Amino acid sequence: MGIPQVFFCLVLFAGILCTESKFMVYNTSQSIVPGKLNVHLVPHTHDDVGWLKTVDQYYVGSNNSIQGACVQNVLDSLVPALLADKNRKFIYVEQAFFQRWWRDQSEAVQGVVKQLVSSGQLEFINGGMCMHDEAATHYIDMIDQTTLGHRFIKRDFGVVPRIGWQIDPFGHSAVQAYLLGAEVGFDSLFFGRIDYQDRAKRKNEKSLEVVWQGSKSLGSSTQIFAGAFPENYEPPPGGFYFEVNDNSPIVQDDVNLFDYNVQDRVNDFVAAAVSQANITRTNHIMWTMGTDFKYQYAHTWFRQMDKLIHYVNQDGRVNALYSTPSVYTDAKYATDESWPIKSDDFFPYADSANAYWTGYFTSRPALKRYVRLMSGYYLAARQLEFFKGRSNSGPNTDSLADALAIAQHHDAVTGTEKQHVANDYAKRLSMGYMEAEELVASTLACLAQSASDTGCGNPTVKFQQCPLLNISYCPASEVDLPQGKSLVVVAYNSLGWKRDNVIQIPVINEDVTVHDSEGREIESQLLPLANAYVGLRNHYVRAYLGRSPTQTPKYLLAFKVSVPPLGFSTYTISSTKRPGASSTRSSVHTFQRREESTVEIGQGNLKLTFSTDQGKMINYVNSKSLVEEPVKQSYSYYSGYNGSDKDPQNSGAYIFRPNGTFPIKPEGQVALTVMRGPVVEEVHQQINPWIYQITRLHKEKEHGEVEFIVGPIPVDDGIGKEVATQITTAMDTNKTFYTDSNGRDFIKRIRNYRTDWDLEVNQPIAGNYYPINLGIYMQDNRAEFSVLVDRSIGGSSLVDGQIELMLHRRLLLDDSKGVAEALNETVCVLDKCTGLTIQGKYYFRFDPLGEGAKWRRTVGQEIYSPLLLAFAEQDGDNWMNSHVASFSGIDSSYSLPDNIALLTLQELDDGKVLVRLAHLYELGEDRDLSVMTSVELKKLFPRKKISKVTETSLSANQERTEMEKKRLVWKVEGFSGEELKVVRGGPVDPAKLVVELAPMEIRTFVIDFNPGLHHDVFDA
Repeated sequence: MGIPQVFFCLVLFAGILCTESKFMVYNTSQSIVPGKLNVHLVPHTHDDVGWLKTVDQYYVGSNNSIQGACVQNVLDSLVPALLADKNRKFIYVEQAFFQRWWRDQSEAVQGVVKQLVSSGQLEFINGGMCMHDEAATHYIDMIDQTTLGHRFIKRDFGVVPRIGWQIDPFGHSAVQAYLLGAEVGFDSLFFGRIDYQDRAKRKNEKSLEVVWQGSKSLGSSTQIFAGAFPENYEPPPGGFYFEVNDNSPIVQDDVNLFDYNVQDRVNDFVAAAVSQANITRTNHIMWTMGTDFKYQYAHTWFRQMDKLIHYVNQDGRVNALYSTPSVYTDAKYATDESWPIKSDDFFPYADSANAYWTGYFTSRPALKRYVRLMSGYYLAARQLEFFKGRSNSGPNTDSLADALAIAQHHDAVTGTEKQHVANDYAKRLSMGYMEAEELVASTLACLAQSASDTGCGNPTVKFQQCPLLNISYCPASEVDLPQGKSLVVVAYNSLGWKRDNVIQIPVINEDVTVHDSEGREIESQLLPLANAYVGLRNHYVRAYLGRSPTQTPKYLLAFKVSVPPLGFSTYTISSTKRPGASSTRSSVHTFQRREESTVEIGQGNLKLTFSTDQGKMINYVNSKSLVEEPVKQSYSYYSGYNGSDKDPQNSGAYIFRPNGTFPIKPEGQVALTVMRGPVVEEVHQQINPWIYQITRLHKEKEHGEVEFIVGPIPVDDGIGKEVATQITTAMDTNKTFYTDSNGRDFIKRIRNYRTDWDLEVNQPIAGNYYPINLGIYMQDNRAEFSVLVDRSIGGSSLVDGQIELMLHRRLLLDDSKGVAEALNETVCVLDKCTGLTIQGKYYFRFDPLGEGAKWRRTVGQEIYSPLLLAFAEQDGDNWMNSHVASFSGIDSSYSLPDNIALLTLQELDDGKVLVRLAHLYELGEDRDLSVMTSVELKKLFPRKKISKVTETSLSANQERTEMEKKRLVWKVEGFSGEELKVVRGGPVDPAKLVVELAPMEIRTFVIDFNPGLHHDVFDA
């Protein structure tokens, strides 16, 4: 466009001075030009939902001595910048920030923003509360946090995000591609971080952009167009950063001023565009114009991009335009190009030869466990909220939902944030838990009210829960029980099938008996509380609660509970003086290390043998499955690499870089302490002064359980340490093992090998570590050996026949990846700080070849969704007569099939109910259970009348049929058109209301109930 000339005349004293003013109008209206190289400029900001500062500090712009970042400024300045030119565009991702800002805006501003969204100038991309991690997250949490953001966007703006934008997570999962990509309705997925060797090869082959088929079971039905950026998610090389203080050269286009550089800047632009075009298919490339917390003064960016678009298009060699990933995706699709196929995932990630980002798989293991524990609790609490009826005024599960969503951020559950930020995440989870705990307690009290009552009313029972039960602290159960008083224990099961589990709770009294829901006395066992747990309990109760426990229970009471699906059973514990009527005290035998003998534990089919002189497990026998295998378990630590000027890469929060492996040999005179009884048998071992271990076999269970206490890791020698455990078998596994993808699909791993390129092995340990959320297994031609975990950790098989898990990390140096803080977690009591101690569990089992999946899937669900325990005191023994002792929320004759899980049962704000059902098995994983299965909705809701069932996308923001109509079908290189047809569950008949699920399928429904034709659960 031309330059308008305006003349101003200024009267200065007696004379008249006339000057010419030039107002430049830049032409930014350019769209795609066929036949030219189109450079899609995508303005964006990457706003971490906590990292160096907390989420709220980032939002309001406080604590700027750490980092000058204020998201409020970004969003405030963005609106006028977009209004200034209708061709400008911007994408925004993190809804945790956007929602904070949105709540503070006037109706007028909200109306303007809605117009910007409607016109496509402002586009929501990804759309979750955060940009979640892809290694340390569980798929249920990924779904929940995405749903929270997507439903807000749909409710307030009426739009559906089209594009996945995972630009900063440190490696990328198959589940992200097919489940949190294709199944939420995304047309494409873009990301920033892939292995440096993989990236180099893909640049040469022009295969940074692919069609990613992440699911073996669902095949092409869930494939998605996916693109890795050439370098990162920042502007291209050549100086195109335009924040106020950035040092890139601006476009100086005023000929009356010095340093005019339009042609230089155009040449820089064209050179960078051609360079990227040489590694990209088609005539479309994307430039990510922004990076962390940019656009705090948005005009500085847009002014320079306006100029670049104007002058580059005048130059004519390439075509520049404002764009978004949606526009870019549509342009790519319109070329009708065929794309390379990608399967499995992008783990592990390294950005240089000695920088494998595999340490964060384990970093901050206590936070990782807390997130996982709260995730399972949130699932159960939403079910109970549904049974009672949601209250928007509280208490409800909203705070816990928000805290859990934020905790999935790629610098939260990963453990890669500063310590004060980790504390903030934990604080939010704790506050969310406390409100949900109140809801759970009141709902259980309502459900337990006498059947003669109608409705809930105000229940008199006050149930208590024990969030510190993992360190054997439970004031609710540590009560004196004189004659005539009893302790009521309610166990709630959030799974869709009946389960039998052993629970252990600390008790004061010795002579106690346990009765079930029918009033029958059941077998129970008293185990003496180990000194290691007394110390752990006393220290951490003081640290967490600011006070010491008033007493120390002598025993843990163990007994088996049997709980119906989506329901509870009640047990009473009372003191007794009747001879022979009380719980069985465990027999305790201590073996000295000098004794050369073996000891066997196990009352059922499974038996484990230990060597007393070695202080180790040596053999595993299951008489039912006819599996007998030698097995040993040991500990070691890696010393963290301390970089030098020549090779500066340290081991740190992100990076695992070992500098030597050191076995931890059992110390002390006592090799083993064995506790036996009718319910559980345990082998206790003090491995060294800072590692304690219990190997446990429950009666009627056919797997082993290892409970470990690790820490404080000593660093007095100035060396950081990363503690791992190894389970060694005689299996011939040929370098092959299998790890889960976000707790969902299992992916085959081969040591020192990558499917997509010829791996140059620089770090043989760190480079073979993978994230584990559910479990890891290996197999040979006879058997499978599986290990399941209770949180996200890193692990591998570094030696044939051996599985290794990293349990804890304490490091003294920063790894120079941005957090600028050593991973040295401490806990302080009275100004004395010691290293963090970790308590946790893992579970192991051998199976005949091809038979391990059923255990992995079933027990994996039980680990994710532990029984929820609530306690109350009761005078007398008439609880069972005056209360509902057993409850199931579904039809009493029904349970979900063994291969189906209920992921979500949640009453929404509008009274409708969100239901998600998941098939737990992959195609071909199990000969009996990897089949099409059906669920009867009428039996899931026996007390309600279903009036309408609407199937939706995974994130419940659009109808499934509409999503499928819009889905883009991409061409794949070498595809002949002959693929096995993917079988999926069919439409739900509104009369029969039966849901079919194919292997690995998750189906999401919004259900309307007829309010006039149902019985309340409290009338049952």
